Formats: sequence, structure tokens, C-alpha cells
Amino acid sequence: MTLRDHLRKNVLLATPVVVGQLGHIMVSVADSVMVGRVGVIPLAAATFAGIFFHILMLFGIGVSYSITPVVAATNPSDKPKLLSFLQSGLAMNMALGVILVLIGLFASNFLEYFGQDADVVIAGEPYLVIVSLSLFPIMIFQTFRQFSEGQSDTLSPMIVSVIANLLNVGLNYILIYGKFGFEPLGLNGAGYATLLSRVAMALLIVFLIRKKCTGFKWQFDLTIIRRLLKIGIPSGMQYIFEVGAFATAAIMVGWISPAALAAHNIALNLSAITYMAATGLAAASTIRIGNQVGFKDRKNLRIAGFSSLAMVAVFMAFCGILLIFLRDALPALYIEDEEVRSIASFLIIIAAAYQISDGLQAVGLGVLRGLTDVKIPTIVTFVAFWVIAIPFGYVLGFWLELGVNGVWYALCIGLTIAAIFHIWRFNRLSKQIKFE
Repeated sequence: MTLRDHLRKNVLLATPVVVGQLGHIMVSVADSVMVGRVGVIPLAAATFAGIFFHILMLFGIGVSYSITPVVAATNPSDKPKLLSFLQSGLAMNMALGVILVLIGLFASNFLEYFGQDADVVIAGEPYLVIVSLSLFPIMIFQTFRQFSEGQSDTLSPMIVSVIANLLNVGLNYILIYGKFGFEPLGLNGAGYATLLSRVAMALLIVFLIRKKCTGFKWQFDLTIIRRLLKIGIPSGMQYIFEVGAFATAAIMVGWISPAALAAHNIALNLSAITYMAATGLAAASTIRIGNQVGFKDRKNLRIAGFSSLAMVAVFMAFCGILLIFLRDALPALYIEDEEVRSIASFLIIIAAAYQISDGLQAVGLGVLRGLTDVKIPTIVTFVAFWVIAIPFGYVLGFWLELGVNGVWYALCIGLTIAAIFHIWRFNRLSKQIKFE
């Protein structure tokens, strides 16, 4: 295959995955935009409660990613083996979904201990309870999504994500503002809309790919589950360390003021859109690398990996330029408060500066995951964010009194360090890999 062939295949495979990945974050974006019209406190509460929810959700998504590389490396004609991956993956993810829901419900009782504004805490508690219940249907959706994508069918999950997002926006309009005879529920209305749309999402994905599951049985193989967890737990921890760092940054920003926290939410929301697009490219790169591992083709494995890294660099550079040009217009979509919009506008400039690093580290993790290399990248992610970014963020933000801007400068540094290492490691491992 030529480089042009690889780029074309990357685009064809990645586009539906990107749309699907955006589906997860666009629910939060829609919630933030529509809740922001209610006021600063509800928007800040959505940010604060969303910290805990997104950590749990992305950990679950990270664990579910373990299904993709093993399916991608399996001969499509080996139906029994593929079904065993699906059955065992579903059992694993359903059990994890229950655990994540319970953790979310438990966490809702302790929001007052994080030093946030009292009104923000009061508004955030019931919202976290409601959205935490959506973690179970998310894990069901992720099982069938990763199984489908491992077989290079990225279209079905994309269709489901688009439908679910449209449903979420419609339900938001009805439940947040109280339309068509419903009582206005404000922030909690956004929570119920999220829950209902994600239940629908789980049901739709099962319906769409049911033909691929002929012979499905409610049974599982502990050996396969252990194999999936060996890949999935480190992948989930990668998200924990990165998203947890941004979550901790949000808590620190909340010590400054509700306005700073609301602005942080706006800038992070916008940055998360591009990040989730990058993780879509990362998921596609995992499939590409997994396929080449199955073919035992080192040359095309390396081209597939580096072409994916090049694509995300170009894409994220474009996103960074777009964010700079729209830095004043975008906050206005969320809220009318001038102080919040002013803070958010500058944070968007910082977000634009780290776009390429953010994309490269995301796809770097994806190509390494395709090689089932997850332990060392997890350690690197931990060091980049928790040993460097968070402590440095506290120093810049509070000791040097740069405030929320200082916290974001430090996150930019952490992302860049992680990106450099992941690219170096893929280059090294792809030369040394021994095919079974």
C-alpha cells in the first residue's frame, strides 16, 4: 500500500469513528450550552458534577477499548472466536457499568468537601445522581460499538451516536425549559435528557448490529475477560490520569470563583470537542495497527501509524487556528455573563496552543494500543499529568498568582511531554515487534 492508500483508508475508517466519539462529548456540550442560558450557577454545577461523571465515563470507555484490537487481529471467518470476544466483553462491561454507577452515586454525597461554592454543590448533587445512572447503558453501547469497529464497521455506531445526540437536544429543550406542558427542570432536566438518550443509544446499537451476533449466548470466558482487562485497565487508567488531571484543574479553578469555573467549563467543552475527534482518529489507528499485526506486515504497520499521527497533527492545527479566530464568539453561545466570557476567551487561546500536542498524544496512545502496549504509556501519562502538570499548575496558578491561566499553561506542558514520548515509543516498538 502507498502512503496515499493509507491516508484514504484512515479517512474512510476514522470519519464515522470521529463522529461517534463526538457523540459522547456533544451530549455534554449541548447540556452546557442549554444550561448556560439558565445561569452561571447551573453551568458551574454542571462543570463540577461533570468532573466526576466524565472520569467514570472515560475510564469505562478506556476499558471497553480492549475489545477493538483483539477483534481487529482476529480472522473475520473465525465466528466462534469473535462471538466469544463479544460475549465476554459484554459481561465485563456490564459488571463494570454497575460498579461505575455505584461509584457515581456514592460520590454525589461528598461534593461539599471539595471547597466549591455552596450553591454550586447544592445544584450539582442531584444532577450527578441522574447522569451517573447513564453509565450502565453507555457500557452496553461501548461493547457493541468496539466489537463493530474491530470489524471495521464504523458506520453503525456513528448512526446511533447521531440519533442519540439529536434526541438529547430535543429532550433538553423540553425538560430544561419546560416545553409542551412539562415543568421546567433546569439542570436536572439536562440530566434526565442525558439518561434517556443513552438508554436509547444502547438499544439502538444492539438493534443495528444484531445480524453480526448470530449465535450469541449469555455466557463468558474468564480467560478472555482477563485478557481484555490486561489491555483495558491500563487504557482506562490513561483516561483517568489525563481527564482526572483536567478534573483536578477544574476543582482548583473552582477555588477562585464560580465565574472562573464556568469559564473553565466553556473552554474545556470546546477543547473536549477537538480532543474527542482526536480520540476518534486514535480509535481508528488502533484498528489499523491491529489489522497490520494480524497480517504480520511491519512496513504497512509503521506507515499506518505515522500517517495517523500526521493526519491528527494537521487536523488539530486547523482546529487551533479556528479556536483563535472564534475565541470571542464561541463563549457567547454558552452564556451572557461578560466576566465569564472574558475569562473563557483567553483560555480558548491557551487551548488552541496545545491542540497539536493533545491530538498527537491521543493518537500516540491509539497506535500503541494497537500493539497492545499499554502499561508503559500509562505510566508516562501519570507522570506527565500528575507529577508535572498538576503540581506545576498549582505553582503557576496560586503561588505565582496567574490564576486559571496558570493552571492551563501547566496542562499544556503535560500534554506536550506525553505526546513526545508516545511518538518516540511507537517508532521504537514498531521496529522491534515480533509477530506471533
